Amino acid sequence: MDARILFAEDDPSIRETTQLGLEAVGFRVECAVDGDDALARFRASRPDLVLLDVMMPKRDGFEVCRIIRRDSNIPVIMLTARTDSIDVVVGLESGADDYVTKPFDLPVLVARIRAALRRARDDDPVEVLTLGDVTIDVLGHSAERQGQELALTPTEFRLLAELARSPGRVLSRELLLENVWGYDYLGDSRIVDMAIQRLRSKIEADPGSPQLIQTVRGAGYRARR
Repeated sequence: MDARILFAEDDPSIRETTQLGLEAVGFRVECAVDGDDALARFRASRPDLVLLDVMMPKRDGFEVCRIIRRDSNIPVIMLTARTDSIDVVVGLESGADDYVTKPFDLPVLVARIRAALRRARDDDPVEVLTLGDVTIDVLGHSAERQGQELALTPTEFRLLAELARSPGRVLSRELLLENVWGYDYLGDSRIVDMAIQRLRSKIEADPGSPQLIQTVRGAGYRARR
């Protein structure tokens, strides 16, 4: 039996077409028509993944995602009709793992969903990493800086651990997309830059002059040795 997906979308044509397409490849899909409906169905059914449209009546996708993140780390993918970087930033800060721009090709959406579900199912090894004054407990899925727990989203945590595992090594955006998000050519490298920006705001003493995660122009990012 394949994964259970909660799909929140107020446009009936997109909702019905996408539901049929996802069910055709084996997913079980429950639909919600607005933000309040999405939260009620999430609490009642506890799906394996949530697919959220950004612009919905009653509560938008960002607010729904923030509420879900208060007690769950299940994968959340945002759907947005806009390509503004601010949507990506707000979505990541709300706790989303990924975003897909509408209109989308169904095979691309299916690949992104499967990648998110695969990440969620993978068992992390017993591992404790350090990056400067940040300590990362991979098994416990927690990170601390100077004894204070960091409020990281699941994607930010995976990104931090991936960088900390290879101190001094330059990791390209494409490699980070593949290892952290689970896809390469399907991804948009902007999501890496936005996630790095948000991560720096939480772990760097001075995010404007980052010391722990350095940008290597034209190549990618490098964690401090």
